[in-house]
Amino acid sequence: MKYHLGVDLGATNIAVGLVDENFHIIGRGNLPANPPRTAQQICDDIVMACHLAAGEAFVSFDDIVSLGIGAPGMCNHKTGELIFANNLGLYHVQLKQMMEERLLIPCFIENDANAAAFGEYLAGGARGYSSILMVTLGTGVGGGILLDGKIYTGAFFAGAEIGHMPMVFEGRPCNCGKRGCIETYCSATGLIKTTKEAMSADRGSMLWNVCGHNIDAVNGRTAFDAMEKGDKTAAEVVDLYIRQLADALSGYINFIEPEILLLGGGISKQGDALLVPLRELVSKQVYDRYADRQTKIDVAVLGNDAGIIGAAFLHQAAYIE
Repeated sequence: MKYHLGVDLGATNIAVGLVDENFHIIGRGNLPANPPRTAQQICDDIVMACHLAAGEAFVSFDDIVSLGIGAPGMCNHKTGELIFANNLGLYHVQLKQMMEERLLIPCFIENDANAAAFGEYLAGGARGYSSILMVTLGTGVGGGILLDGKIYTGAFFAGAEIGHMPMVFEGRPCNCGKRGCIETYCSATGLIKTTKEAMSADRGSMLWNVCGHNIDAVNGRTAFDAMEKGDKTAAEVVDLYIRQLADALSGYINFIEPEILLLGGGISKQGDALLVPLRELVSKQVYDRYADRQTKIDVAVLGNDAGIIGAAFLHQAAYIE
């Protein structure tokens, strides 16, 4: 059997999986990747994580036929150049070339959310669908689009950067250089910022107890956890976040109208506390609300593995040219 390495290159973590031909991850390698990091350092860490994954599965590199990398930002899948990754602080990196020089196997690169959408299309919650939008809610907000089973990248490889569509005019500053991007409100980073703002305004909130009275320990679960304990301020934070996310998703659906919209990333793991009110709000806001069918909204089945599996099989991906 031949094997494929899939890399989910995140802003804070490098996750690598060795994937067999049945889409099963049989070995893993994970390393922290906190920026700022040079492209050389990141590539060296990817190599290390690849060796960890192969070693865990006891598979020789002679049996590994391809490497795929899902990276946050603009990726030219034709040349293998990572054009711009704002959350990594990288510009015009010849990622394909650098990795092939290190591992001596063919390398393919794609936007991480596109890779995740492709993974769900191959082996997850989007199997059987041809029109798919994947929205990842992590450090940023990523978007992956498949139309007729083909990855859509836009004319110049930034067509699915849905996190950088505007939400608030002259709002929060974004790492991309603009202000008020959807990413600054609907990502885990945005939710953390909203939670901290609420904590600063309400010193008696249970939010402080949940994070151990350390505001730097706030994460994307803090507000949901405090809401479950009955905290009013936390409930307001969660309500605001869901309304902001519903506003963003309804806009995406109005523009693309996919058969299915899958949510990925850590926040998507909040289950019904997120999905039930989100679906209700979106169903009332989308333009096609009077149609017989509407876009199905669900959580990615493969979780964080979607990006790994999709990246591992980028050698098979078809594109809308």
